[in-house]
Amino acid sequence: MNTEQKINYSRKLDELIASLGGSTPRLLLHSCCAPCSSYCLEYLSQYFSVTVLYYNPNISPEEEYQKRVSEQQRLIESLPAKNKVTFVPDRYDPSEFYSAVKGYENVPEGGERCMRCYRLRLERAAEYAGENGFDYFCSTLSISPMKNCAALNRIGEELSEIYSVKHLPNDFKKHGGYLRSIELSREYGLYRQNYCGCVFSKREAEQREQNRAEK
Repeated sequence: MNTEQKINYSRKLDELIASLGGSTPRLLLHSCCAPCSSYCLEYLSQYFSVTVLYYNPNISPEEEYQKRVSEQQRLIESLPAKNKVTFVPDRYDPSEFYSAVKGYENVPEGGERCMRCYRLRLERAAEYAGENGFDYFCSTLSISPMKNCAALNRIGEELSEIYSVKHLPNDFKKHGGYLRSIELSREYGLYRQNYCGCVFSKREAEQREQNRAEK
């Protein structure tokens, strides 16, 4: 049995927050999209000074990317937060994604291609956090029931050692986080995409829709 699956990352985050003693550390939060970030921001901004880094070269096509960036910015401007949330729209270069997943294009969603995509985006977050003096970094990705939370945290911890910045343990889907993100998406009228972001996940989503239509 894989022992990393036994780690309660939600509890680890609770314990870390309880240890802050009223301080407000700086957190670099990589966001994949506005809906996934909604609960994360509502929760984390109570305890951290949050900067949202939008680095997602996996998103295709560019029109989709620009739409998600706009929704992310709109949410940040609209969502009440105890501590101010700032936004950094990072570079958009799809070649970085295609290079990272080369040879794994036909691997089903959730497999090694996704692991490489996790690492690509988390590494950029760790790099940016380390360069800009943040206390912690993490990603919103764990809020999705479809994402491998243990792998995300393991990758984050590995990158923490490389870039000398602490990784914030997390499993944002817990404590009703995923359900709350759906509520907030409705409340703010957020655009909710029907595929993760890359051309490969879009292709799989379209195939699923076609299969349903043919039944």
